[in-house]
Amino acid sequence: MSDITTIDSLPNIDPKQLHPIDIDRLIAPGASRHPPKILVLYGSLRKRSYSRLASEEASKLLRWYGCDVRTFNPSGLPLPDDAESDHPKVRELRSLVEWSDGMMWVTPERHGAMTGVMKTQIDWIPLALGGVRPTQGKTLAVMEVSGGSQSFNAVNQLRILGRWMRMITIPNQSSVPKAFVEFDDAGRMKPSPLYLRIVDVCEELVKFIWLIRSRTTYLTDRYSERVESAEAVSRRVNQSTH
Repeated sequence: MSDITTIDSLPNIDPKQLHPIDIDRLIAPGASRHPPKILVLYGSLRKRSYSRLASEEASKLLRWYGCDVRTFNPSGLPLPDDAESDHPKVRELRSLVEWSDGMMWVTPERHGAMTGVMKTQIDWIPLALGGVRPTQGKTLAVMEVSGGSQSFNAVNQLRILGRWMRMITIPNQSSVPKAFVEFDDAGRMKPSPLYLRIVDVCEELVKFIWLIRSRTTYLTDRYSERVESAEAVSRRVNQSTH
C-alpha cells in the first residue's frame, strides 16, 4: 500500500473542507517535524473484517494528513501466556508499539464487548519493557464497528485500557452500527455521517499527536517517580562496600 494518499483516492471527501494540519499552531518551539508515526490495530480475523475495513479507511485519511501509518496483522499472534515473549508476532507487535507516536484501535463489538483478538493484542503490550513504558504519553484514538444498533460498549472499554496503559486518549471516537451496510463491494466506506465521524477522529488524532509528542517527557514527569528514583540512587551510592 502506498505511503501517500491523494485526494482522488478519497471519493467521499469534499476537498474544500478537508484542511491540512496547521503544524505551527500545535507544536512546541524547536520540536521535530518528522511525520507522526501511527500504529493501527484491528480486532477481527474474518476475511471480510469490518474493523479492518474501517481501519483501512482511517489509514488512508491519516496518510493524507501526512502520517507514517503501519498496521499490525493479528493473524498468528498467540494468546497471552501461551507463548514466550520472543515469539515473532509478539516481537513484531512490541517493536511497532515502541516505534509509534500514537495508535488507533478499531474493534468489533461482540457479546457487548471488544473481541478477544483485540484484547490479545493489547495484553501482549507490556506496561514496562526494559525499563521503558512503551505506551506512556502516546496518543490514542478508539473506534468500533457492530452488526446491530449503535453501541459504545467496546470504545468505552478501549478507553479504560488506554488509561491503564498511560495513554492520552482523544475526546472524539467512532462507533459504526450495522457495519455490513456501510461498506461497498470493494471494501470502501460509503458516504454518510458515520464516515464523517471517522474523518473527525483521524483529524483530531493527528492534531493531538503534534500537540503532545514533543511535550510527552514533561507531561509524564511525576513527583512520586522522582522521589522513588532519588531513593534508588541514594541506596546505590550509599551501599556498603564490605
